[in-house]
Amino acid sequence: MKIIFSTQNYTYLKAKLLALDSSYEDGATEVRFFPDGERYQRILSDVNGKDVVIVGGTIADSDTLELFDMACAIEKYGGKTLTLVIPYFGYSTMERAVKPGEVVTGKSRARLLSAIPITGRGNQVLLFDLHTSGLQHYFEGNIRPVHIYCKDLVIEAARELGGEDFILACTDTGRAKWVESLANDMGIFAAFVFKRRISAENTQITGINADVKGKNVVIYDDMIRTGGSLINAAQAYKDAGATKISAITTHGIFPNNAMERLQKSGLFECVVSTDSHPNAVKVESPLLKIKSIDRLIIDKLEGTIA
Repeated sequence: MKIIFSTQNYTYLKAKLLALDSSYEDGATEVRFFPDGERYQRILSDVNGKDVVIVGGTIADSDTLELFDMACAIEKYGGKTLTLVIPYFGYSTMERAVKPGEVVTGKSRARLLSAIPITGRGNQVLLFDLHTSGLQHYFEGNIRPVHIYCKDLVIEAARELGGEDFILACTDTGRAKWVESLANDMGIFAAFVFKRRISAENTQITGINADVKGKNVVIYDDMIRTGGSLINAAQAYKDAGATKISAITTHGIFPNNAMERLQKSGLFECVVSTDSHPNAVKVESPLLKIKSIDRLIIDKLEGTIA
């Protein structure tokens, strides 16, 4: 028997998974808060002897602990297997220390989740389009990390936006190899910009590696936060002669007024994001189109849960 739970911020994705695969039971929980802010959690569904899936991203410290606490309870109450589905792995940009004394939070989060007690037949964690693929190797002990690439969704979105003749681009050389791989799969050209970092928030474009004049340009970036780097890159492609610019991201984080900023720039025909982050599904903008990772999750679960 199989059952799916989710943290509070990922109930929307749990609902999509249940709609796709009726063989899963809907896991029920009770969550409330004490006056001092402490969280009370209770597993209401019977998990003894069942294959258990929990959908929850480490999008904030409170969400991470909600996921951790629930997972520990699943083991305590007899879950046969445990699969953590983490659509967006937070702190993924803090995967290494650049300055002395910096905390490598990406690694410490992986270590925390690795400390979840192991169920009778094992634990695994599904991770999607990690900012740095090496993050999966930060998990320790008997938990099995599985890195899932959203390539098919990205290619589908790129074809919808660009048609048959377009250039797939990225915001900087850091994603160049990944974008080049996608472009090769589609039989098109890739482009990227050279940039110089001025501060933690600001960069300056210094050049473009390809001729985009008169071309339809689709920019891919694994995550969009404030949109600053994306806007700078789009402006550079437009100044170089691109006739139409769109963007695709796996993780649309869109804090504060990020989507409004993208819309006001007037540079983009469309922005496509998956539903890996709750913020993406909450944004109301005619510029934004959402593609779900629900089928990717179900397909992977079918291959790993008997």
